[in-house]
Parts: sequence; structure tokens; C-alpha cells
Amino acid sequence: MKRTIRTTALTVGALVAALGLPAGAAHADATAPRVDLRTLIVSDGGPATDAIAAELDTAGTPYTEIDLTQSGRPVIDAAFLADTVDGRPRAKYQAVVLPNDNPFPAGSAEMTALASYEQTYGVPQVDAYTYARPEAGLQYPTAGGYSGSIDGVQAEVTAAGKAGPFGYLKGAVPFEDNSPTVGESYAYLAQPAPGADFTPYVEAPIPGGSTSGSLVGEYRHDGRRELVVTFVYNQYQEQFRLLARGIVEWMTGGVHLGATRNYFAVHVDDVFAADDRWDTQLNCTPGDVDCPVGEGTPDPIRMTPADVDYATAWEQQHGFTLDLVYNGAGSVDQRSDDNGVDLLADKLIADRSKFRWVNHTYTHAFLGCQQDVTVVPWKCDTNADGSAKWVSRQDISDEIALNRVWGQSAGLPLQNDELVTGEHSGLRISPQQPADNPNLGPALADNGVTWIASDNSRDPAQRQVGPATTVSRYPMNVFYNAGHASEQVDEYNWIYTSRAQGGSGICEDNPATTTCLPAPLDTATGYSGHIVPLETRIALGHVLAGDPKPHFIHQSNLAEDRLAYPVLNGVLDGYHALFTDDAPLVNLRMKDIGVELKRRAAWQTAVQAGQVSAYRIGGTVTVTAPSGVAVTATLPAGTTLNGAAFGTSYAGAVSGWTPSAGQPLTLTVPSSAPAPAAVHGGAGHGPVTAPAPRTRVPSGVSRPAAGTTAS
Repeated sequence: MKRTIRTTALTVGALVAALGLPAGAAHADATAPRVDLRTLIVSDGGPATDAIAAELDTAGTPYTEIDLTQSGRPVIDAAFLADTVDGRPRAKYQAVVLPNDNPFPAGSAEMTALASYEQTYGVPQVDAYTYARPEAGLQYPTAGGYSGSIDGVQAEVTAAGKAGPFGYLKGAVPFEDNSPTVGESYAYLAQPAPGADFTPYVEAPIPGGSTSGSLVGEYRHDGRRELVVTFVYNQYQEQFRLLARGIVEWMTGGVHLGATRNYFAVHVDDVFAADDRWDTQLNCTPGDVDCPVGEGTPDPIRMTPADVDYATAWEQQHGFTLDLVYNGAGSVDQRSDDNGVDLLADKLIADRSKFRWVNHTYTHAFLGCQQDVTVVPWKCDTNADGSAKWVSRQDISDEIALNRVWGQSAGLPLQNDELVTGEHSGLRISPQQPADNPNLGPALADNGVTWIASDNSRDPAQRQVGPATTVSRYPMNVFYNAGHASEQVDEYNWIYTSRAQGGSGICEDNPATTTCLPAPLDTATGYSGHIVPLETRIALGHVLAGDPKPHFIHQSNLAEDRLAYPVLNGVLDGYHALFTDDAPLVNLRMKDIGVELKRRAAWQTAVQAGQVSAYRIGGTVTVTAPSGVAVTATLPAGTTLNGAAFGTSYAGAVSGWTPSAGQPLTLTVPSSAPAPAAVHGGAGHGPVTAPAPRTRVPSGVSRPAAGTTAS
């Protein structure tokens, strides 16, 4: 239950009297209110406010949400918004997010309270999705503007936007158009109203004209500032993901708890080994567990030295490092079969410093239950009492240790505390093995493993396995068992089409599957025309969401047709076309990703439990968090912590993690950073009148809901 605090509207004179201080000293205090680093989100249940809340959740930025559709919700009044602490005026929220410019009924006391609060404390307001109208600083769309779909439109950040909150973007803001049958983006395009103090930050061309209309802009009026957004969106859409950082930076003045960066890491599994190949006639993979024993002829896919040269040149061109997840027995077997020769291993070992390396076990053995592969799908072998037969602790340990020794003898630069088991085995896998192999944790302890990879599609939440913490990896839907594009498409068609179309029928049995096909893809064009754009969009969506989890592919995807590169190029080239150099992709190795995820989880738990508090008075920010929880914040460049530079630079700000001992941390922002507004009061400051209620849509104009595209 929230504590109710008595609130009074203090004038300067009242504050002087209350403190019994000389007028000069009291006036100095009055002009430096305390502003808590928390956002107020007023929601109507729509996708736009939900998207902003999701962005704050990802960053670990505290907020309070009021749902206007819920009965019994708190009333937004002066007492809800502000009070005094130790005689100092306190603004409880540094920013206000509304679903539109005025979601309340005519004459609303709540809108009056919000407007007065924003004016008094200089608190900005975000109109998450509003109709273009003079009350929001814009002309009506009917006055030479536009109302309708902007699917596929390329918007642009204006010069003011680049100089302001969206300076991390090069300029282009493409709007998604993923389906010809689904309306994904609806917008109102309009120019500033005559006489309005309105600055467009993001614009798009008005169809049929030679001018552009605002999609995002700042409206200044009556001592208040509003960020006016006139297009609908949800949290997954690329256009929102591109602009989300700027929206948060605008509304917080670049001073807030939490931080986001854009990450991308790619693990290449099975290096030195060979991967089995899909059989387009049998619709299974001979040599793997999806083919009945003895069916088909294995025809494995393995990289060549030329593929290594291609990989190192690609890395240099893109300024990116791949993580090679290796199985030493693959090279041992190759040398045994070829009179001691393994040209691939020789080349990879010679170029070992150009990659990061991760232990993938020696033979890629399955380390969970003992598998019965005489049936498809496989099942766990059982003891007489029906319990699962488990791979032993010693066998698991041998797989880890032998591969480590092989890698060390080859001079690979290893981190011994990282491990990726073959097929993420040993960890639970439904439905065959719903629990971890009980021998896995002890074997990890035997070998000093503290970070173990898991499959995000099956095991997404970070958790403990003995001494190790999981690091979930996103599987890219570029199949391990396809060396050529035609094989990839053939298998894709088999999986994602109906039985009547010659497919497996998985989609019929699992309607929630999102990659189902209405008809088979052309094997000649389906990879480049459908699969690559889809996989690029999904992976780039993870990047733009600030998700550090790595993606994984296989060595076969770097061989033969080198199927991975079109997707990787799409992600990297697409990102670099959108973002400036001071917002680079962060490319971490596995253990560092694990640390980031673990810190985030601890921080978000503390924030959601109400154990974190932060406020700003003038140029000083004070943060308190539980002992042992690392504090994260985003602050202007030049901010100091105990006299030393705080954080590292990213997207025009500084951010970082600072360990907390449970005592307040004090940070000093540079004098050039905007400070909270002085508290207004005294003679001449009359009541603030609430704006008129928002006219949602003019007669005759329809407005669809936000698009539902998600990955």
C-alpha cells in the first residue's frame, strides 16, 4: 500500500516562514527543488504508452503507472504529484507520459493538476500518440496534411532532432511494411500551427505535396513542454525502437536511472567438426537423430581454409569479432582420416587471434539422458524403475576437460569458465528431458565452469546450474544442416508448410508458430527473397531492443554457399546505416554478456521492489540502492562520481555500472547540463487551466490499432 503524504503548494514566502531562514538563503533553496528520478505513465491501455513502459523496463528506469481504465485507481492531484521533504519542495516525477495530449474529460481537475505541476517544476510531458491539432501545436491534418497509413515510408530526423534528443541517429527512420494485408503504421502528418512554438524533430513527406509533416516534435506553451508524437506504434516495431532512446532522453533531460546500449554477438558452433546435411528426398538428416537409423547417406558439411580467409576478411571489413565454439575431436578425426592432414585446423589455428574461442566439448556428445535414437523423435533410455539413465559426471567432465586441453595445446585463447554443451545438452529439454542432468552441475564445478549457454527458444531466463549461470542464446533460423541455399529452402518448406503442400504440418499442429508459409518458397529465390529479410529483421529487432543475448549459427553456415553472411550483413549494414559512430554495436564475449544480464536482473528486481531511490537537486544526483546491487544510470557527458569521471560514453551520454554498498552515491552533473526548473509561486502565479479534452479523430477519419508485428 502506498503511503499518503500531506502535500502543500509552497510559495517562496511560505517556505521562508516555514524554515525560519533569511530571505536570501530561503530563496536559494526554493529555486533548487528536489526532483525524484521516476516517470509517471498515465495509460489508457493502448500500445504507445505500453511501448514507452517497456523501454523503461528494459533500461531499468523506475516509473509509476496509472491505468485510466481501472476503477479505484489513484487520483492525480497536487498531493499525488508533489510534496516537501526536509522543507524542500519535491517533485515526485521527473517526467509525465500521457496517452495523448489530454486524455481526461472536459474541465478535469486531474489535467489541471498535471498542467500546474509541469509548469511549476519544469516537468516535461510526452504525448505518446495524439491527433494533430492546434491544442498540440499542430495544424489539423485536413489543412494540407495527411491522415493514413505510412507503412514503408522513410521518415527523417530534422536538423533540430539531430542537434537534440535524436542525435544518435544518422537521419533515416524507416517505417516497417512487413505485410501487404496488415496496416502497421497509422499517422497524422501536419505542419506547426500558425504562431505555435513548435519544433519538428522527426518528419515524413506529406503525400501529394512538396512539404513534410511532423511525426515527433516539441511544443512549448504556457510554461510547459510537450513531446508530441502523431503516429501509432508498439514496442516491437523498428520505428519505435529507433526513436525510443531519444524519447527517454528528451523527457528525462538526459538524467535518469537505467541504461541501454545496442549489442550483437554471433557464436559459430561446431568449429573443426562437420555438420550433417539435409536430405531433400527423405526430409530428414542422415547421421542425425531425425532420420531413422540406417536411412540415407551422410554427406557432411565442413569449412575449408578459403572459408576461414573469407571470415577474417569479413570481420575486418565490418569491425566485428565472431565467437568460434569448437569441438577438438573434429580435427582429430580429420587427421586420422587423412594421414595427419587437416588444412582447416591449420588455418584456424594460424588465425586464432582473429576470433574469440569457446569450449563446445570434445566430441559434441549429448550430455543429458542417454538417448534412445531407434525412434523418431528420440526418447530417454530408462532404468528398470522407469527413471532416466543419465550421462555420468565423469563422462561430462571428460568432454569439457579434453576439449580444453586440446584447445590449449593448439594455443587457442580460451576463457576456461565458459562452456557451450553440444545442443545445449545436459540442460532440460522438453518434452523428452524436462529436468537438468543431475550430474551436470557437479561436472561444471569440477572444471571451474561458471557460464553455460542455453537455448533462448527453450530456456530463456537466466538461472543457476550448479556453480554456473546460464547465458541464453538466440538460434538463427539458418539451418545447421544446409550448405546450399536450395537445401535451406527445401527444409524450410518442409517445416513451415501444410501437409497438403508437402510439408510436415507442424504449423497446422502449432498455430502459434509465426514463420508459417502460405505456400512453399521457390528453392532458387526463397532464401534471398524471404528467409534472409525475415531473419535480418528478427535479429536486428533484438539489437534495437538493447538485448545483449548472443545469436548462434554453425560452422556449416560459413561454408559452401556461406549462408550466414547475407543475414549478418543485413544486421550490421542496416545498423550502421541508421546510427552514428558514437552509438556503436557492443560486441561482447559470452561471460561478459552473462555479467551484464546478471546485473540487469538484480537491478530490475531491486527497482521493482521499491528498494532504489534517486533524486536530483540542482547539479547533484543522489542514488541509494541495496548493498551488493550495482547501480546503473545515464547522465550527461562530464558527470563525476566522487570527483572521478563516471561511466563510459555512448550515444552522446555516459552510462555504466557502479557497485553499491548500501550507502547513497552522489554524482555531479556538469554545469552545462539543464537543471530542473525553479519552483514558481507567490504573487502573479494564478491557477492553471486544463486544456480542452482531446478530439481523438475527426468525423469520417478511421484510425486502426497499432500494428502487431513482433519477433
